[in-house]
Amino acid sequence: MGVDLLPKKILENYEVHEWKHACAILKNDFSNEWKDITDLLNQFQFCKSWVTVGGGRKSRVSEAIDGYLYQRGWVEKEFSTSVRVDDQIMNSPTHKVDCYKNKVALEIEWNNKDPFFDRDLNNFRLLFELRAISVGVIITRADHLQDIFDELGRGSSYGASTTHMAKLLPRIEGGSGGGCPILVFGITQSLYSEEC
Repeated sequence: MGVDLLPKKILENYEVHEWKHACAILKNDFSNEWKDITDLLNQFQFCKSWVTVGGGRKSRVSEAIDGYLYQRGWVEKEFSTSVRVDDQIMNSPTHKVDCYKNKVALEIEWNNKDPFFDRDLNNFRLLFELRAISVGVIITRADHLQDIFDELGRGSSYGASTTHMAKLLPRIEGGSGGGCPILVFGITQSLYSEEC
C-alpha cells in the first residue's frame, strides 16, 4: 500500500514520499482531490524555458500547478484562527495555503529559500490539529534537477539553500509536520522538456 496506490506513471516520474498513510486517506476519503492531484501530475511537463527565462514573483512551475488546480475548484486559502482563554481571544495567524480544496492543502515550493519548508510544515501541523485540513501535500524538485540548472548556466540561481527534496525530508522525518499526514512529490529529470 502507501505510495503504491499512485499510478505507475507518477511513481516513474516523481520522487514520492508519504507519512501517516496520506495516500490511503486521499484516495479513500478525498477521491475527487486525489483525482485532481494525480491528473495534474500525469500531465505536468517541466519546460526548459521556465529555467532559461528569469522569473518574477511567482515561478512558471507554480503558475502551471496553481492554474491547473484553480480550474478544478482549488483556491488559495488563508485561515482565520485564534486561541480563546476565558474571555481573552488571541489571534493565531497562519500562512496562506497555495492550493486548498475540501480539507486538502497543497504547497508548491520551487526555488524558495529552504526555511519556507518550515513555514509550510508548521502550517500543516497547526491546521491539522485545528481540524481545518486532513492531509498536506508538497510539490518541490528532486535534487538531481541541479544538473539541468548547471548545464543551462542557471545553477547559481538554484543553490543548495533553496527548496529541494534534500532540504525537505529531514524536516518531515524530524517531526516538523506533527501528526498531519503528508505526501510529497519531487519533480524529476524525466519530466524535463527542451521543446517548451
